Amino acid sequence: MPAPHRTSLHIADVAIADEFWSPRRETVRTRTIPHQETRLREGGQFEALLLKPRSHDDDDRELFPIFWESDVAKWIEAASYVLATADDPELDSASLNSAVDKAIDLLAGAQQEDGYLNNYFTAVKPGKRFTDLGDAHELYCAGHLIEAGVAHYEATGKTSLLDIVRRYADLIDREFGPGGSCEGGYDGHQEIELALVKLHRATGERRYLDLSLRFIDNRGTQPFYFDVEGERRGHAGYFGGREQRPFNPRDQRGREYAQSHAPVREQDAAVGHSVRAMYQYCAMADLALELGDEGLRAACERLWDDLVSTKLYVTGGLGSDPSIEGFGKPYDLPDYTGYAETCAAIGLVFWAHRMMLLTGDAKYVDVLERALYNGVLSGASADGTKYFYGNPLASDGTVERSDWFDCACCPPNLARLLTSLEQYVYVADAEGLWVNLYVTGSARFAHGGQRVTVTQESGYPWDGAIAFQITEAEAPLPMTLRLRLPEWATGPARVSVNGTVLPYTTDKGYAVLDRTWTAGDRVELHLPMAPALVRADPRVLSTVGKVAVQRGPIVHCVEEIDNAAPVPRLVIARSGELRTEHADGQDSIIAEGLVDAPAADSLYATEPPAAEPTAIRTVPYYAWANRGKGTMAVWVRETP
Repeated sequence: MPAPHRTSLHIADVAIADEFWSPRRETVRTRTIPHQETRLREGGQFEALLLKPRSHDDDDRELFPIFWESDVAKWIEAASYVLATADDPELDSASLNSAVDKAIDLLAGAQQEDGYLNNYFTAVKPGKRFTDLGDAHELYCAGHLIEAGVAHYEATGKTSLLDIVRRYADLIDREFGPGGSCEGGYDGHQEIELALVKLHRATGERRYLDLSLRFIDNRGTQPFYFDVEGERRGHAGYFGGREQRPFNPRDQRGREYAQSHAPVREQDAAVGHSVRAMYQYCAMADLALELGDEGLRAACERLWDDLVSTKLYVTGGLGSDPSIEGFGKPYDLPDYTGYAETCAAIGLVFWAHRMMLLTGDAKYVDVLERALYNGVLSGASADGTKYFYGNPLASDGTVERSDWFDCACCPPNLARLLTSLEQYVYVADAEGLWVNLYVTGSARFAHGGQRVTVTQESGYPWDGAIAFQITEAEAPLPMTLRLRLPEWATGPARVSVNGTVLPYTTDKGYAVLDRTWTAGDRVELHLPMAPALVRADPRVLSTVGKVAVQRGPIVHCVEEIDNAAPVPRLVIARSGELRTEHADGQDSIIAEGLVDAPAADSLYATEPPAAEPTAIRTVPYYAWANRGKGTMAVWVRETP
């Protein structure tokens, strides 16, 4: 086994008291989680666990109930992370705890004697379990149940849900292990693989890690398992035949959709459904870390390089092809029609964090931060009760968030990420502490045989001045403190210790401070944070001649409501001043520019339109569509 590796601090050992994040997390706790519980009850997700699911249409597929355990599971997971902070006097923890316990009771009642737990294949299609892995999301739902069970156990110490999911995982291990009825199989929508690694870490049971690796290594081998199971049932699966799909599930594009076109260790390009890909890559990174598996690590690094160099939106969104909810061709990143599913950006946060744990390289956290502050946060309204499924980078004025979705994967996914933000701020290893995100609060951890507490203060993401203090250390403490130096910084960072500016070494994007610390030591980090114009590779055809505005980790957009004309008529001056204003808890960037006269009646003209000087105001991309409909764009034309 590999040597002990970098680990996230436990959620209970990190406190967040941040001007940016705390209000948003409070909204999730007080509005989003209760709102989602109400929606799930109204939609029938909880009722379905009584094994009497409602019908959504006239056929017997009852389309969306196949996902329903996962919706409930993600809600339980988000609520469990909130319960980990139950000492907050303003939190009605008793009420939330009761709601979670009742949901777990429903799951216990729905579980079959052999451990199986899926309402669709118990109540709607009994006797058909594990016959349609390619489409029917059984193992996807199982994975989310396992994640919820681990989160609930780690947050509360209770084993009620953990015991349920262990019984289910043990059944899956038997069925998919050597000699089992599904030997060689794997899921159509990846998720269980990463969940099994979490279950291994929570229980210490090696068999769950082995099962995860088996699923990963089975994927893409020949004969293709989805073809084999299709032949067994006559090819008509949960989603019907080929005529009901945008692709043939048995050709190359169909196999790429589920990343089953080749063994995962041979894959070198991010293809197919973007959320499925992210969850698969998470598991690959987890297994590479746990097992010291260099083949999986190399595959992860190849896939990462392909993604970030050819398929990543400037907002951290991914997936440009709505027909498959996934990746298009390299550099195909349309702004109006791009998909950029909220779940995909969340999945990228998960994967990037794992890649940092695996490699110790800050470049992964740079992308994590880009996704978190932009492509993730845009997925919910300011009041936490309306949602984007996809996150386009431009709008003609018709796009607005929805109250809910029949396939409600994104809302509880967003909730579980924001309520577990603590896991992404700090990382510890044998040498000391790594600071990945700049979030006001504190961290407690063990090092050198003592308990250490470090506090952090910042006005991030609006201010690049960040301070740390060692507030608890019983004795002088040799320790390495690593501070991430974000790639967006517009100049060299400055570091001081106890008021003295010090030179520092850098390693993989971190400032490295290796010294003996004592209680009261104070570190100050200053990151230059000037607004800047961003330009894309010219092979991204939709952005040619356009610029985006960014300050710090925040990507901005231009909304019609703030400006003199619809956004397509605005032009940002290439050499103009960019001025920052801060009001109502967020930055706006004011850019010098032009506004074109309204278009003539004809579609084409030989003369350029008349133009007048104007100030162009931006807002953070995450904040758009909170003030009514109107045109919007991240990429705006630039003067020659």
